[in-house]
Amino acid sequence: MALSLTRRRFLAQSGAVALAAGSSFAMPRISRAASRPEFTHGVQTGDVDASSGMVWTRVDRPARIDFEWSTTESFKNARKLHALTTSPTSDFTVKRLIDGLPSDQEIFWRATATDLADANGVSDPIVGRFRTAPGSRRSVKFAWSGDTVGQGWGIDEDRGGMKAYGTMAKHRPDFFLHSGDTIYADGPLKETVDLPDGSVWKNVIIPEKTKVAETLDEYRGQWKYNMLDKNVRELYASVPTFYQWDDHEVLNNWSASKDLTADDRYTEKNIAVLAARAARAFHEMTPIRYMPSEPGRIYRKISYGPMLDIFFIDLRSYRGPNNDNLQTELGPDSQMMGPEQIAWLKRALADSNATWKVIACDMPISLVVWDDYANRKGFEAVSNNEAGAPKGRELEFADLLRFIKTAGITNTVWLTADVHYTAAHHYSPDRAAFQDFEPFWEFVSGPIHAGSYGPNDLDMTFGPKAEFIKAPSPDQKQGESPAAGLQFFGLVEIDGDTEQLTVRLMDTNDQELWTKTIDPVRNA
Repeated sequence: MALSLTRRRFLAQSGAVALAAGSSFAMPRISRAASRPEFTHGVQTGDVDASSGMVWTRVDRPARIDFEWSTTESFKNARKLHALTTSPTSDFTVKRLIDGLPSDQEIFWRATATDLADANGVSDPIVGRFRTAPGSRRSVKFAWSGDTVGQGWGIDEDRGGMKAYGTMAKHRPDFFLHSGDTIYADGPLKETVDLPDGSVWKNVIIPEKTKVAETLDEYRGQWKYNMLDKNVRELYASVPTFYQWDDHEVLNNWSASKDLTADDRYTEKNIAVLAARAARAFHEMTPIRYMPSEPGRIYRKISYGPMLDIFFIDLRSYRGPNNDNLQTELGPDSQMMGPEQIAWLKRALADSNATWKVIACDMPISLVVWDDYANRKGFEAVSNNEAGAPKGRELEFADLLRFIKTAGITNTVWLTADVHYTAAHHYSPDRAAFQDFEPFWEFVSGPIHAGSYGPNDLDMTFGPKAEFIKAPSPDQKQGESPAAGLQFFGLVEIDGDTEQLTVRLMDTNDQELWTKTIDPVRNA
């Protein structure tokens, strides 16, 4: 689809295309002796609501960053904000909340950097844009997916880079919900990989992607790598991204029980240390909001107009150890969300006046995900592969589903990724061992750019039925490269007139694979 002159100029100003120049085999290298600061990795916007949004950028040196915003691309009558400074402590990243914005309005923002050591060293401006959430009913469209640069599949520029990001951007969604595995910190890249068809996959390589991430700088480098891709930068320049995390932001299947003693790739064996470094990089490199009550918290609610509240939950930070998942009582060994997060989620759901309550979950509820896949031992996700009464981590979800029913909370929809294929699951007590809940849908989409796997077995404790699955066929191997076309994202549209919610499961070629329209339940 051809870009208009206005959009082409905007993308150039935003830095979405500026990084394409120069060597593609290393991060942009800016000489410190250069007279003016440079923005190195484009712009990002996130966690947008009706009156505010977070913005992010990065420069190559200590600098003062001046921000301003406007409702016009010309920046006529722009409002200037107090300047912020960057330093090596945050790897020269800077992010801030822009608030006091009008609802349902296109917002243009720009940043200019001044070298702290040379007041005459002033950068060219960099520009981002987003639209605030509506204050009244209008149609809303957003995308979701997960799993970026996994299983050794990085940026192959000869194949168009991370093409599914570009496909998704063409739909001009109000925002993109990234369901986790936003990076693969445990996934080093090789320069080339031979494919079954005889062709060669050629990865762009930077030093931080040649080994597993252990240091803070190595974790930061995983994020910088993803932002080398032109499709990613173009999406970030104009589509807000709402982030959550899962395991690969730290390392595969991490929990308190993870033992790296025999893993020669790691010199740092302490999971808590690695998780702390990964979490810091996650918050530095994304426009996620800062929570004063719990710095570093990921679970939160974003209200996107009167028809949509999104509840981001975190199944990673508060979980007990990955084990046999057969406990009969809630406790430290069976928790996944933890009591504080569960209490928050119940309150937030009960207080919501939105038509639709979307629960953004970083793992599916009933798909069987083994901790030790090779030996089919231990469990990484919620399910324990038994169809009987809830046990282990299922206890938290049974309690939550019962609460949703008892409290009369309607129109809940679950979105997730993690398993590297796309599917639609309908849950019904009529098929379930645990029956004290109302029927609901869970939609799975991903990977957006990683190896393709699945399908996984379903645990029938909560009565799921797979209404649609797209995964590698029996004649395809597990871990298929993005070249096989099994890269997926989902689109959700809420009609401003009827309030119907439509989910479309899409692939990298923009083919609609399956669609479902759900009528809202009207409370009496």
